[in-house]
Amino acid sequence: MSKQGQRNSDRKRQLEAVRAQQRRADRQRWVIVGVGSAVAVLLVGGAVWAGMSSTGSTANAASSSASSSAAIPGLQTYTGLSRDHVTGKVSYPQTPPVGGAHNPVWQNCGIYNAPVANENAVHSLEHGAMWITYQPSLPAAQLAAIKADVAGQKYALVSPYPGLPSPVVATVWGAQLKVASAADPRLTTFIDTYASGTQAPEPGGECTGGTGTPTG
Repeated sequence: MSKQGQRNSDRKRQLEAVRAQQRRADRQRWVIVGVGSAVAVLLVGGAVWAGMSSTGSTANAASSSASSSAAIPGLQTYTGLSRDHVTGKVSYPQTPPVGGAHNPVWQNCGIYNAPVANENAVHSLEHGAMWITYQPSLPAAQLAAIKADVAGQKYALVSPYPGLPSPVVATVWGAQLKVASAADPRLTTFIDTYASGTQAPEPGGECTGGTGTPTG
């Protein structure tokens, strides 16, 4: 019984027994009806909230995924990439490749002064590495800027790439950004966005103990 109901009962305590009994009967009936209605409202409300929460979570996840691309103008993304292990050369549709069939041995992460094999580098991408490639003619100051950008990144792979379609190309599994200069702010945004490697099929995989001896 509510506090208000109790106060009302106290005030009317002197009323005849028949009327008091009738009031108690009425209150019991309405409590039963009220509880049933409240339960129904809670069930319906809970179902609606759960549906909205689920929809909201899905929308937020999709929005988060889309926002990464939207936040970096010019970013290209790719899906349906093979993860087969193969030996020998692979013909990739992108330069450099963003994923696909690759050598069973990954490229050790780090900075290289000479080109590395696509097939080994792609295996590193599968493990969550980011691969920053640059034209061999890139000015020394820009190369120094790239090295500074990836300093401390355990999953960064930097190497020259003859025939690169842009002075600098940043690649992770399934995504790639081409920039005309290492000073382009989109490059640091790309590095910050994909540093965790969570977009890769095997984030946190080995990036040492494979092939190659980086200089830094």
